[in-house]
Amino acid sequence: MNPTIEIKLYATLLPFTPANASCYPIESGISIAKLIEELKIPKDQVKLVFSNGVKCDLKTPIKAGDRIGVFPPVGGG
Repeated sequence: MNPTIEIKLYATLLPFTPANASCYPIESGISIAKLIEELKIPKDQVKLVFSNGVKCDLKTPIKAGDRIGVFPPVGGG
């Protein structure tokens, strides 16, 4: 059985949320960049990424049980 993670996508990224986001299967050692690619999220739409509540970068490896949060750039005026 593959390890699983929890994925939370926010704001304009919500449409990319997989149906199994609360228990998403991953390959061992996958990076956040690879996960974003799997989810078909355009890389220019990713501004902040958190793993278990800690800001990280796209090279960060993911392990079983991690909670990944992905935020888009935000604008306002």
